[in-house]
Order: sequence, then structure tokens, then C-alpha cells
Amino acid sequence: MSTRKGAIIDAYAIAERVAAGNRFQDLTRPTKSLAKNRHFRIWRDDGTVLLKVYGTPARERRETHALLALSGIPGIPVKLDGVGTDQESWALFKDPGQWSLGSLPENPEGARRAGELLRAVHSSDPSKVTNLSRGIDALWVDVDHASTMRRLARYRGRVGIDAELYADIAAVPPPKASEPLPAHTDPTPEHFVVDDDGAVTLVDWEWATLAPPEWDLSKAVWLLGEQAGPAVTDALQEGYRSRLGQIELNRWIVYHAAMQLVFEAEQRMAEQSADSFAITVAELRRAAELGNP
Repeated sequence: MSTRKGAIIDAYAIAERVAAGNRFQDLTRPTKSLAKNRHFRIWRDDGTVLLKVYGTPARERRETHALLALSGIPGIPVKLDGVGTDQESWALFKDPGQWSLGSLPENPEGARRAGELLRAVHSSDPSKVTNLSRGIDALWVDVDHASTMRRLARYRGRVGIDAELYADIAAVPPPKASEPLPAHTDPTPEHFVVDDDGAVTLVDWEWATLAPPEWDLSKAVWLLGEQAGPAVTDALQEGYRSRLGQIELNRWIVYHAAMQLVFEAEQRMAEQSADSFAITVAELRRAAELGNP
């Protein structure tokens, strides 16, 4: 369930109604968020579809706007139906597949197609994606980078970062940011969904905006590299037809990893020990060494 203006929205009841007697399955990943989205697969006579029940109406509005702006690009989710009101917000999508680059990490062809998809998104018309005049630009990155480092200092003991490591992290310069382009902003391996034929769809467009293309590319390379290694991330960058230099890539990784730790600390710190952040902290250590030679 999710709360909206004092009302309790029962996502399961919405799924039952939309399924209209057909079998359905809750696909929602565990999360502590009170306003989480819920995902369901529905089996119908003409095949399967995906139902997304949004945690807030704003999420539905943002995603609908992004999908309309990017429609026609292969790999953008196809919306079939939906409701967007303060009482309930949901969308029905063509089923993009049962796999992802996260569940099929050693998949260079899928990674190559993911890179091609990111390139197509970044090459689309910026005026259609957002009403912002600039979005996330180089100045925004510089300011937010400094803010992230200050917040990380506040939580460093809780997430397992000692004073020496924090000094190394804070010494890494902000990453260079190109002109803002249409961007997903959270292209994790799990968000690249793969069907049985190998087609790749990038899902969850609630946070799409104008951002430096390096933002998407570096995050996809970093997180996919953690799971699959350099051969697959090379394939992703081949599909993208450009690659980041190692120093700049690692400066972006420092920024992304620091943001992730700050988010985790601020949202769920009371329920997690420093050990639960060990992998991200190790990535920060490695990237800091390579990002500030």
C-alpha cells in the first residue's frame, strides 16, 4: 500500500481490478520506501503485460511525459493504458521481458544494445523531455558534488569510511560534464530489461531530465562493470560509440558512489550496519585512487 493525501491506496486491489480475472504476480522488489512503486505481471489471452502502480502521482506524470517525448526510439517502454489521478496512478505496459542485464550479467550483445539505446536517447530532442531550461549542467554538478562530499563527511563513520579514505575521496575533483542532453539518470543493470529474443528495453523513466551524457554512461559502465567485468562494459561503450577516459570515468564513479552512500545513510541508516556498505566503499576507494592520479 502507499499513502496519498491521507488515503491508503491498495496496489494489490488495483492489480486485481486491472487483471480482470486473469492471473497476476507481484514482481515488486523489497524496499523500505513508504511510497514505493509496485510492479505486477498479468497473464492475458493475448500474452503478458506489466502493471506499474506508482507510489505518488508525480512519478506517473514524470514518466508519462518522458515516454511521450521519447516515443519512437527502439527500447523505450510501450504504454498501453493508465490512470493518473490523486486517488490512484498506474500504467499498463507491453511486457519488455523477464530478464535484465542484472540477471544476465555476462551478456555482451545485450550490453552493446544498451549502449545503442543510451546513444539514441542522448541524441533525441532536448526540448521535448523537460520544461527545464538547463537541467543538470556543469555548474549543477560542481555544486552538488561539493554538497555530496559535505554530507558524506557527516556520515562517514556510519558507512565505514575512515578519515584517511575520506580525505582521498574529497580530493578527487568533480567530473567534467558536457552540455545537458535527454537522460534517464538511473540506468542500472536492472533497468535494462531483456526479452527472450535479446531485445533491450530501458524502464523506469520517472527521473528523466536533461543531464550530461556522461552521467548515464558512467553509471551504466560502473554498475554493469561491478557485475560483469570489463569485457561487457567495453561492449556497452562500443554500442554507445564513445567511451570515457579512465580518469574521468573514475571521477564520475566517485560522485555516483558517494551519492549512493549518502542516500542510503539518510534513508535507511537506522536499520543497516557499516558492513552493508562495504562493497560501495571498496568501489569508492578504488575509484578515488584512479580518479586523482
